[in-house]
Amino acid sequence: MKSIIVSMVAAAGLMVAGSALAADMPDLAKKSNCTACHAIDKKVVGPSWKDISKKYKGDASAKAKLATKIVKGGSGVWGAMPMPANPKIDEAGAMILVDFIYSLPD
Repeated sequence: MKSIIVSMVAAAGLMVAGSALAADMPDLAKKSNCTACHAIDKKVVGPSWKDISKKYKGDASAKAKLATKIVKGGSGVWGAMPMPANPKIDEAGAMILVDFIYSLPD
């Protein structure tokens, strides 16, 4: 019985932590349908934002490249599925999304 209670408390804590991360997601990501292909911590169609963060955090030029990829789209980095262009997102908006991705804990 005690292990069931401990498991339930642990599961509740994980749900709250996941909700907190989702709540911190920029509105632009929600409005632009980024979540149709990306999730914070799991692969959907595209890679998780945490995986993107891990891959590029050490690359000084990556922020600008990622912002451009958000706006113009791209392919070949994460597999065969291309990322479509998002022409309604400007460079400043793309940098907000990139900064959010970089802010995620490993």
